[in-house]
Amino acid sequence: MTTPSSPDLPPGFASYHLDHAYDELFNAQGKPRRHYRALVKRLMELPADELNYRQQAADLSFLNQGITFTVYGEDEGTERIFPYDLIPRLITGSEWETVEEGLSQRIRALNLFLHDIYHDGKILADGVVPRELVFTCKHYRREMRGVDVPHGIYTSVTGTDLIRMADGSFVVLEDNLRVPSGVSYMLTNRQVIKRVFPRMFGNYGVRSIDHYGQTLLSALRAVAPDRRPNPTIALLTPGVYNSAYFEHTFLARLMGIDLVEGRDLLVHDNFVYMRTTAGLRRVDVIYRRIDDDFIDPVVFRSDSILGAPGLFNAYRSGNVTLANAIGTGVADDKAVYTFVPAIIRYYLGEEPILNNVETYLCEDETQRQHVLANLDKLVVKAVGESGGYGMLIGPYCTAEEREQFRQRILAEPRNYIAQPTLSFSRAPCFIDGAFDSRHVDLRPFILYGDEIKIVPGGLTRVALKKGSLVVNSSQGGGSKDTWVLNR
Repeated sequence: MTTPSSPDLPPGFASYHLDHAYDELFNAQGKPRRHYRALVKRLMELPADELNYRQQAADLSFLNQGITFTVYGEDEGTERIFPYDLIPRLITGSEWETVEEGLSQRIRALNLFLHDIYHDGKILADGVVPRELVFTCKHYRREMRGVDVPHGIYTSVTGTDLIRMADGSFVVLEDNLRVPSGVSYMLTNRQVIKRVFPRMFGNYGVRSIDHYGQTLLSALRAVAPDRRPNPTIALLTPGVYNSAYFEHTFLARLMGIDLVEGRDLLVHDNFVYMRTTAGLRRVDVIYRRIDDDFIDPVVFRSDSILGAPGLFNAYRSGNVTLANAIGTGVADDKAVYTFVPAIIRYYLGEEPILNNVETYLCEDETQRQHVLANLDKLVVKAVGESGGYGMLIGPYCTAEEREQFRQRILAEPRNYIAQPTLSFSRAPCFIDGAFDSRHVDLRPFILYGDEIKIVPGGLTRVALKKGSLVVNSSQGGGSKDTWVLNR
């Protein structure tokens, strides 16, 4: 339950609420945390009118750049300017070191897991991960059995969602290894805040993220077939009607590579070419932003017009690299997620640096009975969904909605997991001309080429609706810039 604001909070924070959730800005005594003090001082120096003006300038910048996202299920139109909050989220250098080490560990283990399940299957034979769990995952691709990907790197780009618990520690909420999105908003948020708060940004000792484009390009070059010295790289997009099309064009420009659609590609003798004004040109690496099902109508969905016929055979022959690899969605599965700590121990012989959230598998009868008896207290998620869809937040749903989910769980128990309703951390936001707190998560982006690299920062997503726990942009959430500090 939310309690009234502490009388010790600084002037201007009268509507700011503190409760049992970890607050990024204030400690338990209502005092600004050390790394936020200079920010609070600067915000208090600015009148509300000035902050409103700067927020409007930021919104205008997003509008002029055409930065939009799709909000589904609303009558008044789906394309929206990407919601942006003015106040940055700050993370200390020591906190970031733990995040960086934990994510690097996790990605190493998950890549070994993906290689194993598509080859010898030792972790399945040893019973560490149930064989049936992997083989019933809707993102498992039998076509990938025995296919060697360059250097064993299945995930060139990963976006892992973190939340901060009441004790201040970061934990992993979910992994996104198929087609992770959002990095363009991380980069654009930084560009905008540099214009909105140039002096404050310059004086705060914020680590740079400007090298992301070159780091991504290097990671993609590293997985080119046969280490071709000057590989041709293209970004494969579903096209202009995709909700993340802005990001696709943004990243292609940032890396200086071609943006292509399936109709631009041609496969001949198991080599992939793209059509250009100068004729056909061989493509070595495809940074694909379409799901597995649509890659090749010959092998997967026959009705797909988004990929290219023959592309999978060229991939299986080792003549082109797809990043991320086909079949990585097994590690996205929210049921497989529960086994990641065991996966880390199995392959690396280490304890997880970043913990998982407590999770119940509805496929397990005992755990399922616990979930069904506590639907009013738990969050239930479909294992293969993303973007906040296929989810029930028990305490905030009606009895009818809970009953509907009960029937879904009983009908398809493998398809659901449940977690406690977490009160993850809140961060300061400037909303309706005043400061208030909103729940946030963090999606850092992990790049894997010659080595694992994590750009210092990430996409901080914000649940803009008061009291909401849903941060997904596709359902009306927003974002803010994330400052990883030198100290």
